[in-house]
Amino acid sequence: MTSSIPTSISIRHIQPQDGEVLRQIYNHAVLSSTATLDLEPRTPREQERWLELHSSIYPGLVAVQNDSPIGYATISPFRPRAGYNSTVEDSVYIDPEHQRQGVGRMLLEHLLATATSLGFHSCIAHIVADHRASLQLHLSCGFRLVGVEHEIGRKFGKWLDMAILQRQLH
Repeated sequence: MTSSIPTSISIRHIQPQDGEVLRQIYNHAVLSSTATLDLEPRTPREQERWLELHSSIYPGLVAVQNDSPIGYATISPFRPRAGYNSTVEDSVYIDPEHQRQGVGRMLLEHLLATATSLGFHSCIAHIVADHRASLQLHLSCGFRLVGVEHEIGRKFGKWLDMAILQRQLH
């Protein structure tokens, strides 16, 4: 990661017109990496539902450069039971051409501040255990490793371990 973030990047809330570009960023990760354990690309209809979720109490933020989204970060419900309502889970996806330039850190820092301002108490990250860049990003933003689930996912013919990280927001 470089030490300076280009000043031409701004962070704002996700807007409906961002949907297709964000879907392309996500689908690239689906098809080419284990950053997500989704096996099928997200459809336009699924993207519409995703946008609805991240336009309310579980917001999404987008990094924009030259009026074009280059990455995004979201918080989502951690678990469906009411007792977990104060905990969220984060996701960060960056266009491959803009990775390792500080965009992910910029987004995650803004996302954590947003989650804190909304009154959430804790943020969880589930990261495939060999994703060093994502692990380092979260650790550098105050997350701590709280566990590893061994061989709980499978993609590209390989068993995957999942690292669980947590950051208290309050």
